[in-house]
Amino acid sequence: MTDSAYLLGITLLAIILLLILVIRFNVHAFLALLVASIAVGVGTGMPVREIFTSIQDGMGSVLGFVAVIVGLGAIFGQLMEASGGAEVMARRLLQWFGEKKSPWALTLTGFIISIPIFLDIGFIMLVTIVYALARKTGKSTLYYGIPLLAGLGVTHTFVPPTPGPVAVAEILNVPLGWVIFFGVIIGIPVAIIAGPVFGKFISKRIMAYPPPLEDVPEPDPDEAAGGGKLPSFTVVMTLILLPLLLIMLGTVADILAGDGMINAESFWVKAVQFAGHPFSALLMATLGAMYFFGSRMGYNSREVLEIANKSLAPAGLIILVTGAGGMFKEILIDSGVGTALAETMTSLNVPMIVLAYLLALIIRVTQGSATVAMITAAGMVAPALQLMALPDMQNALVVIAIASGATTLSHVNDSGFWLVNRYLYLTEKETLRSWSMMETIISVCGFLLTVLLSMLISGGVI
Repeated sequence: MTDSAYLLGITLLAIILLLILVIRFNVHAFLALLVASIAVGVGTGMPVREIFTSIQDGMGSVLGFVAVIVGLGAIFGQLMEASGGAEVMARRLLQWFGEKKSPWALTLTGFIISIPIFLDIGFIMLVTIVYALARKTGKSTLYYGIPLLAGLGVTHTFVPPTPGPVAVAEILNVPLGWVIFFGVIIGIPVAIIAGPVFGKFISKRIMAYPPPLEDVPEPDPDEAAGGGKLPSFTVVMTLILLPLLLIMLGTVADILAGDGMINAESFWVKAVQFAGHPFSALLMATLGAMYFFGSRMGYNSREVLEIANKSLAPAGLIILVTGAGGMFKEILIDSGVGTALAETMTSLNVPMIVLAYLLALIIRVTQGSATVAMITAAGMVAPALQLMALPDMQNALVVIAIASGATTLSHVNDSGFWLVNRYLYLTEKETLRSWSMMETIISVCGFLLTVLLSMLISGGVI
């Protein structure tokens, strides 16, 4: 057995151990990834001190970035939820699009809302609008629910600052600006296909009914939870899109300054780079949210603090899992697995995008969690990708490929499956035919568009 085959065999066994711990024994992903990392280190013959030094370095290198981004994004999203900003956006877009094109409005609503708000929260917040439209038109709730879920699902998977793509981008050392750019470019057509197009198709085959009206409490459409009026549509849109635009401008400034096309020492260039750093951009948006979604909505300073504290509980779990992905990546690099994987890919002529997609897909279908699938797959391909030294834009496509693979076939081992099953009043079979198929459409279409863009940019599949 060659050294490369042995190293890859040890890694495969570690992945199997990870899956057994998560699936069979319900061990938390953070602990399972830590155990898998140590197993790789021991199995490949790393000295004990080096194993734990690699774990420490990997955890620290990833969390230094991800903890700040996920923390700020969580506070922003919680404030937006508390203020009623999501409902403001949904109702305004429905008003603009009209009843006949309401699935398109719901797709766009989900696409934008899921930038700061987690998918499950966004769906729970807006599902009453789906019920109301289904009652009014007599159509299946899937006619409206699938477009909303597609918009939420695509952005949640493809577009930072949602935790999944942020974590993968940091593990692979890819600027967020490029990931946002390709996430939006690929995400929009994917959301259309998986949303209005598939929603129209499946709603003719599954007639799902909304719950009785008395079972659904109707909130005051003009009043926020804090007692004040709802924020304006303009404020909501500005606070959501501003950080994304700043991050992309910062990335463009970095590229132009690096190529010597603009003066890197110019005050204005430095100002754009400062404002466009993800930390600065999200901090400005979060501070704006504290005022516009907090104080102006009737919340006092103590209530705003409580909202922020509430948001950081789920964020902490995501941060820990992401850090564990950094540990796994560092162990793979220091143990020599990364070099072995790169050599094997070269000898077999396996494109990185294809490998990244398949790894994420297999892990996702097996154990259910998209986050664990994304982080584990990123940790596996990061060492090889680092050796390939590809341009940032091509590395960003690898991020989208991993995100696409991690979206495949949500089924009974995924909490999202049961969320949709419960709130759209579907049977398990109907949920598989609708929600699970929608997720798979996002996966396949996202992957195909990623491959297409890779061919257009580099002349072949990287």
